[in-house]
Amino acid sequence: MLGVISDTHGILRREAVAVLAGSELIIHAGDIGSPEVLKQLREIAPVIAVRGNMDRGGWAAGLPRTEVVEVGGLFLYILHNLIDLDLDPAAGAFRAVISGHSHRPGVEERDGVLFVNPGSAGPRRFTLPVAVARIRVCEGRLDAQIVELYERPDRSPGDRHG
Repeated sequence: MLGVISDTHGILRREAVAVLAGSELIIHAGDIGSPEVLKQLREIAPVIAVRGNMDRGGWAAGLPRTEVVEVGGLFLYILHNLIDLDLDPAAGAFRAVISGHSHRPGVEERDGVLFVNPGSAGPRRFTLPVAVARIRVCEGRLDAQIVELYERPDRSPGDRHG
């Protein structure tokens, strides 16, 4: 299983750590906020991270803007802000594009490419949930799931739909 997290902004919640436990690899899609977040994530599993627009300073200078990861023979393209995607992922044989930035979690398939945004695992933004994602790789397929750590404040406990 891959753990996917983004927009921590210096906060690594214990609920996120619990969901990411057992991951074989953790992908951080930027706006990490501090090197301590990466250090804590590395205690769970190896980490691939990209730099977000808020990642500044010497500690973040070595982080790439984009990254390519191969998992189970499938290629994943990672960047922070989807608007910066400057390639056709289907033509590039990427099976997934992982991004953050918007704080809006979502999973969508387009032209055979899975687009995953885990949302923000850091500070709540507006009424968006605090969330991470999990991706399972099985027999050449990807199955992504958003895991809400805290529900949106505008939803009642019985309301589980978007």
